[in-house]
Amino acid sequence: MSRKEMEEQIIRNYQRDEQMMILVFAQWCINNDLDPAELYRRAYPDQTDNIALQQALDLTVSKEEAGEVPDDTLLGVLSLFGNEELAFIVTEEIAKRPRRSR
Repeated sequence: MSRKEMEEQIIRNYQRDEQMMILVFAQWCINNDLDPAELYRRAYPDQTDNIALQQALDLTVSKEEAGEVPDDTLLGVLSLFGNEELAFIVTEEIAKRPRRSR
């Protein structure tokens, strides 16, 4: 494999993984009755519509059909991709939840 082919493969892998991160975020939002586009706009107000987020929304399922996406998993994935702003907004939403009594 040439250097150029290797670089292209790395870029494709990163883009695929980034799309998976966006899908995890979108599904977490659906599972928690939150609007993914609204949270994204709060995190990145200067960005226009996110096409990758729109594509991910097409792949989400209802929260009844979806498996659980733990908060820690989402926050870890966002951190892995350097989405600290979005992780901050997600953390704010988590903090708004009513506390469960034990």
